[in-house]
Amino acid sequence: MSTGLIIAIVIVAAVAVVAAVLAVRSKGSGPHGLKRRFGPEYERTVAQHGGDTGAAERELAERVQRHGTLRERELEPAERERYAARWTTAQQRFVDSPRESVAEIDRLLAELAADRGFPAGAEYEDQVAALSVHHADHVDGYRRVHRAAEAPTGGAPQSRAGTEEMRAAVIEARFLFDDLVTPSSRESGRHRAGVGADTGGQPPWSADQSRPKES
Repeated sequence: MSTGLIIAIVIVAAVAVVAAVLAVRSKGSGPHGLKRRFGPEYERTVAQHGGDTGAAERELAERVQRHGTLRERELEPAERERYAARWTTAQQRFVDSPRESVAEIDRLLAELAADRGFPAGAEYEDQVAALSVHHADHVDGYRRVHRAAEAPTGGAPQSRAGTEEMRAAVIEARFLFDDLVTPSSRESGRHRAGVGADTGGQPPWSADQSRPKES
């Protein structure tokens, strides 16, 4: 084989690789790619920008640029069991102490995400941004739990609406917890929505489970 032919083959191969990389980047970062990738997170971001899709897409594209190459670390079996036990304890505590339960779940999610390789919980906004790139379908549950955990505790006694809002936040956050704690080999995809083994296949507080006390 002549030197010229070898060089030609190398050039063609290099061009093919570059074209493939550009195609992937275009698919993941263009307007349609962003909408597919982020799903409900795309709509939330557009709403936060007052309907300005251009501004929303620039923000989402920046998140992909910053966090798209993040590699999630697999948890060891003992770590998964420890987190599952912590979740069960925190959820059971909700019955008598909803605010304390929500605060513990907020801490648990921050620690779990950090253990999976996301930015540390002390960098909350950066952690949520990274999670939104890799777990867009369920990251808003974490936001809702965090808002509830950070809400002022003074003032009027906790109302029924407050308890229900926290309960709904915990239910939604559970899906992100499952995404983060379940081994990849058992996941059906990056945005898998499942329920944990400790609920017996039922979502938290399903019809056949006791509900938290109302304040």
